[in-house]
Amino acid sequence: MVKEADVVRTSLADEDADELRHYYYQMLLLRRFEERTGEMYVKAKIGGYCHLNLGEEATIVGLMAALKPEDYIFTNYRDHGYVLGRGTPPGPIMAELFGKETGVSGGRGGSMHLFDAERHFMGGYAIVGGQVPLAVGAAYALRYQEKPGVVVAQMGDATTNIGAFYESLNLAKLWKCPVLFFIVNNGYGMGTSVAMGSSEPDLWKKGASFRIHGEQIDGTDVLAVRDACRRLRDYAEREADPVILDVVSFRFRGHSVIDSDRYRNPEFVRKGRQDHDPVRNFATLLHEHAIIDDAWLKATADQVEHEIQEAIDFANASSDPNIEDLYQFMYATEVANTPGPEDAIAAVKINRGEV
Repeated sequence: MVKEADVVRTSLADEDADELRHYYYQMLLLRRFEERTGEMYVKAKIGGYCHLNLGEEATIVGLMAALKPEDYIFTNYRDHGYVLGRGTPPGPIMAELFGKETGVSGGRGGSMHLFDAERHFMGGYAIVGGQVPLAVGAAYALRYQEKPGVVVAQMGDATTNIGAFYESLNLAKLWKCPVLFFIVNNGYGMGTSVAMGSSEPDLWKKGASFRIHGEQIDGTDVLAVRDACRRLRDYAEREADPVILDVVSFRFRGHSVIDSDRYRNPEFVRKGRQDHDPVRNFATLLHEHAIIDDAWLKATADQVEHEIQEAIDFANASSDPNIEDLYQFMYATEVANTPGPEDAIAAVKINRGEV
């Protein structure tokens, strides 16, 4: 097992300038999408639970930069940034958060169940750890069918404490599955710190008993995440062997938009935001290497603001799902001695005042 040391980046000479600028644009797009999402939630445009990726922009963009089109991604409920980073346009994502027919899940999934099969983004799972066994199964299918690619099983730090995680590790190693267990370690499982909730706080070590290679990386450094993911992704595909990456980030806000975050010291949060802001720190790095200037930063910010506003306008203008389609996409529509679809639809119409 290897814990990768933090690397102080002093040169970008080997990097493509356009690619670096694109990474910044993607991170800023994620940042503003999530900030406006929080605003829309407060305005009651979004219902249900809603978990933001604020502070994890470099983690997401670095991962997506390392993946190939044939790779598959399974995530937990903090999924907005991942589907956006995979290339899904902001409009259909925001429309899904609004519960509209034009959303990526037809308005039926909401924040925690985003889905884009065309881009191999397989969700969005509300149950903690529910995506992990499914990701291993998908990785097994790739190997069995001798298809290229790997599967990413993204999860939060607290997921590494549940039984399904360890069962998945065992089967992934036993069956030689090309899967990258991507642990977003933001320090807290809801309100419980990693140190208080896990007897092994070095999460990259948790695959040791299954002989699975693990590493830890600074999740606020987009280039470090990209490089580590590229290397481990290629290893997993080449060797048909699972790997673990413990990606340390800083959560800017509470666990969800309704979490007051009172369990963290306000000064700790303030300093964390100051020291570990991946968007601002990357902008500073690019500025120091004369890859961007203030005019470019302003133009990019204006572009991103326009794109996010367009997404909100698209969601607002989209139609709600038809009540007649309430039972569409379900495996079964009737059960003996229970009300059928027509009864449920009629009840909804009565509640809406349509009857």
